[in-house]
Formats: sequence, structure tokens, C-alpha cells
Amino acid sequence: MKKFLNSVDTILSESLAGFASAHSDLVTLDPSGKFIRRNELKPGKVALISGGGSGHEPLHGGFVGFGMLDAACPGQVFTSPTPDQMMEAVAAVDSGAGALFIVKNYEGDVMNFDMGAEMAEGDVLQVITNDDIAVKDSTYTTGRRGVAGTLVVEKVLGAAAEQGLDLAALKALGDEVNGNARSFGVALTSCTVPAAGKPTFDIGEQDMEFGVGIHGEPGRRRDKMRPADDIAEEICGAIIEDMGAASGKPSLLFVNGFGGTPSMELYLMYNSARRIFEQHGITIARSLVGSYVTSLDMAGCSITLVGLDDKTLSYWDAPVHTPGLRWGM
Repeated sequence: MKKFLNSVDTILSESLAGFASAHSDLVTLDPSGKFIRRNELKPGKVALISGGGSGHEPLHGGFVGFGMLDAACPGQVFTSPTPDQMMEAVAAVDSGAGALFIVKNYEGDVMNFDMGAEMAEGDVLQVITNDDIAVKDSTYTTGRRGVAGTLVVEKVLGAAAEQGLDLAALKALGDEVNGNARSFGVALTSCTVPAAGKPTFDIGEQDMEFGVGIHGEPGRRRDKMRPADDIAEEICGAIIEDMGAASGKPSLLFVNGFGGTPSMELYLMYNSARRIFEQHGITIARSLVGSYVTSLDMAGCSITLVGLDDKTLSYWDAPVHTPGLRWGM
């Protein structure tokens, strides 16, 4: 294992300290290290809080700031944050309008965010993201996993919260956006968790893991490498089939890298995916390409399609200023 680190025991705390220092104009790391919070809170606005295991950067801490999250709770690598982290984050950023948790559908995350909501003072609701269509159940979940579509939920809800939507309306909107999102990932290599010191799974030089999760969970099957167009064809076909009639909406196409794939390859996959979707009559109204929901050093990508209407399009286009995402400002 070759990684820039001093100790596997301190890699998270040192990384968080560096992140907070580099982006001190936007965010603050709580002295306890339990959460990252937005510097400038907006009185009367519903607080948006997310989090999860580290190793998916810039998700979630990188999306704390104007137009997205008010706080993010980082767990250890691929490990859920603890309920007290969420409870203390609520106390720090809830200005009286309540808090909404945005939670990826993994067993530990769901359980701990549930407990955090129960422990917190004030009104707390939750949106559970489960956009991954690759497998119904996995090692970490009951039901579909929450993956790259989580970013879209955070962005849309962040804009809506800035514009004054109340807690119940934000919850309904988050469920709607999640329901219109479909994702599917493929890995070319494994990731290496620092504490483990070796790849999570073994994969041959000519193999790929089709339908992989963002923790290196197994997918639908192990397959031989194929041309990018063939890979995109199968992924996009599965997304279209799963969406059914909803695929007729104008859509956001999001090609997300897992951390070890260069932009050249991500844009190539975007080119293939967009062509395939448009051949099926899907209008790509918005696009996002880059490594936003990663899996440490894994090579691979996911394709996400999210159906949008005029309302969600306007929220997507609204200004955002976070360490990991910025436009319109």
C-alpha cells in the first residue's frame, strides 16, 4: 500500500484539519472533530445535515456551504458517524426551523441517523437516498444503496432551503428527487482502505466489477473488460428500463468518478452515455462530470440519470458555493 499518511489512526483527523484550514472562508471544523459546519448560517432556514463514512470525498463535507449543506458528520473510513455527531450538529446549526437529515441507504447510516434524530432537540425529518439500481440488496443495505444521486438531492434541497421552503416541503421534495434518480456503477480496480492495507477485493487486469458499490461491495457480476460504448450501453439500458415512463422527463446526466479515473475517461463515458440516452428520446437538460462521490482510490465510474421538472431545474441552477461545488456566484 502506497498512500500519503502518517498513521492509519490519524489519517481522518489530519485530513479534516487540512480541509477546514484550506476552506476556512466557507467552513469550520467543530473542535471535537465531530462535524463540519457552514460558517454563515441563515436565520429561519431549515438546517440540512448529511454525513457518512469518510473515503467518498468531496461527499459530504465538500458540499457544506451556501446552497447545499449546513453541516456534515464524517465517520471513519467507510464507517457510519455516531448518533452523538448528528445530535451535536443539529444543536450547532438548527436556527429554529428544524433540521433535515439526508442519509444514504446503508444499514449503519440509517440506524445511527435514526438514533441521532431521536436524541436531537427540535424537529428532525429524514430523506433516505437509494438511487443505485445495480443490486436490490447488498452487504451493507436492505434495499437499494444510496450513491451518487445523493449529491443531486443535496444540491436541490440546498437551493430550496435557501429560498425558504419549510421542513415538511423539503422532505417531500427530497423524496421526489430521490425517486427520480437512478445510478449504476462499474469498477476497474478495487479500493484500498488504509486500515486494511490491501485491496478490498481482487480483480484481474482484464476484469471489471459490474454494478459495484461505493465501498467496494460486489455488484451484479464480474465481467471481462469491454469497449466503453458497450459498458455504457448496458448501464444506460438498465437505467432506462428501471425508470420506465419517468425516463421521458428532461434529465440531468451525472457521470461520477470513483477517485482513480482521469477526467479524460469520465468525459468519454459521458459522451457515450449522452448519445445512448438521446437515442432513446431522453433530453439531457443538465450535465455534471467529475469525481464527486468517490471510493478512495478505486478506478471506475457511475452513471446517474435524474428526471427534472421546471421546479427542480431552477433549484439545480441556483447559486452554490461550497468547497466541492460552485456556480452562479
